[in-house]
Amino acid sequence: MPLLTIHVQVGRTAQELGELLDAVHASVVEAFDVPPRDRYQIVHEHEASHLVVQDTGLGIERTRDVVVVQVTSRPRPQQQKQAFYRLLCEQLERHCGIGPTDVVVAITENTDDDWSFGLGRAQFLTGELS
Repeated sequence: MPLLTIHVQVGRTAQELGELLDAVHASVVEAFDVPPRDRYQIVHEHEASHLVVQDTGLGIERTRDVVVVQVTSRPRPQQQKQAFYRLLCEQLERHCGIGPTDVVVAITENTDDDWSFGLGRAQFLTGELS
């Protein structure tokens, strides 16, 4: 946890997607201080006509490399979220050549009773996880 849903345009190779997922994960581990095996990622590939990502009037130019990252997580402090935004842009640019103008993030917070990691239990509530 957190659960990451990553939206991209169709056309990346398996290696490129792997590098992208690794970069996203490295950012989550560092910013949110989660264990390395706390990795839950889903990739959705969209035709260009099915992925419309504008700029909310900010004048940000997007390319076909645009990446939208949806994060579902327990509540996080503001400084962790801001660190994640910065680290994510740095990692994606360094490892994938994706510029910061092509990175969009939305974080949705939930609570401990909203998570089950298997076995029919809510591990945050049972004390198996903290």
